[in-house]
Amino acid sequence: MSGGSSDKAAVIGLGIIGSRAFARLKDAGWSVSAWNRSPKGLDGEMADPISAISGARWISFYLKDAPAVRETFERISDHLLPGQVVLNHSTVDLATTEWLAGRCQALGCGFLDVPFTGSKVASAGGNLVYYTAGDSMLLVEADAYLRVTARDLISCGRIGAATIVKLATNLISACTVQALAEGLAVAAHHGVDPQTFIGAVSQNACASVLSGMKLPTMAAGDFDPHFSLGNMEKDSRYVRELAAHAGLETPAIDAVSLRLAKLCAAGLADLDYSAVARSYQ
Repeated sequence: MSGGSSDKAAVIGLGIIGSRAFARLKDAGWSVSAWNRSPKGLDGEMADPISAISGARWISFYLKDAPAVRETFERISDHLLPGQVVLNHSTVDLATTEWLAGRCQALGCGFLDVPFTGSKVASAGGNLVYYTAGDSMLLVEADAYLRVTARDLISCGRIGAATIVKLATNLISACTVQALAEGLAVAAHHGVDPQTFIGAVSQNACASVLSGMKLPTMAAGDFDPHFSLGNMEKDSRYVRELAAHAGLETPAIDAVSLRLAKLCAAGLADLDYSAVARSYQ
């Protein structure tokens, strides 16, 4: 027996991104159900993940971390059927991505490695960018489904490559935001108006989309979560594992990772990761 109607999907995980992806799919007319470990009370949300995936061709994971992904997959694994496809959008370690691929192959269902870049605003507007890896034919078939929530898809090659790209780009984001926080703090503590500093950065070679997003909110003390500090700390550990496995020294992310862990322990984990600036204010 095979399962999965091509126009039916399931969203597993209704956090900042998953809840907005779910809304986008519903608004686009997809037959979509969802499940979250902590019930959200949304229309179309199921009481358990097994009910959520029933009949779905596409099963998208938007979960917090590797333990959540593994635990949830084990809950549904006995109910996965040939013809169904698990897409992991959660940022996890490479070992977990490879484990998922192996488990899906053994069960006879499809698997795609599809993490993303983009946060609250991007997900609400269908402007995520997915890094994609896996069977090329299956990715072609998944294109229309993925584009409901994305403005672009970046092909990375074999299973695991998308996970690696996602972690490596988050390394850059984490280190950049820490550097922005330090620069802003040094300038402000020596009497420079934060807006002057922000304007200077915007005209400097160090300017970026990230600096344009994060410096104004840091200066305003606005740390409403778009991507949480806790999630960035988790990703920093995963990318350090990749580096260690390759025998690489990564002093920048090593230092920032320790800083993130300290701030999480101080109770800031649920704030935006730009809350690295909070201790300077």
